[in-house]
Amino acid sequence: MSTEQQPIIIKKYANRRLYNTGSSTYVTLEDLALMVKQGEDFVVYDAKSGEDITRSVLAQIIFEQEAKVGQSLLPITFLRQLIRFYGDSMQMLVPSYLEFSIDRLTADQQKIRDQMTSAWGGKGALHSQVFEAVEEQARKNMGMFRQALSMFNPFPPKGQESESSSSSSESGAKEGDLEAMRRQLDEMQKAIEDLARKG
Repeated sequence: MSTEQQPIIIKKYANRRLYNTGSSTYVTLEDLALMVKQGEDFVVYDAKSGEDITRSVLAQIIFEQEAKVGQSLLPITFLRQLIRFYGDSMQMLVPSYLEFSIDRLTADQQKIRDQMTSAWGGKGALHSQVFEAVEEQARKNMGMFRQALSMFNPFPPKGQESESSSSSSESGAKEGDLEAMRRQLDEMQKAIEDLARKG
């Protein structure tokens, strides 16, 4: 017998109203965002066609959250890079990599919070300490993802040549990733300084 709780069913009507069948009430995107934050699972169906539209509704919630001043999570660099992957041969790997990364971040969030809290102690070293913590976590994530991916790779590298060529392209990709992370960190630092000034 499964004790796993079934997701709440939300129906979306033609007038864009969302109906929570669990509580028998109409809800807003803000209410759904709160449900996600509280760990409540739900699926959204189009009331007329019965189609599962959960993905588009969640994307709409993210869009609304991003539109709120001072609350955006997705840096412009990240959004541009994400758009570039649509239609690319790497597209099929992106969802699993992002899911893997966010799962790792969720699992390690307390450790990262502790590192950031300790970084606040020395204000001069804040930038480098926060960057080091984020960089180290990203490095671990990438290593674990590569390891997991290699288990499913039907064509393992044969010679030393393929290893050296892949390592040189890897190092170039890493430098680009690091540069993107530095830019994102600079944006975070500016946002933190703006908040401190406003406070």
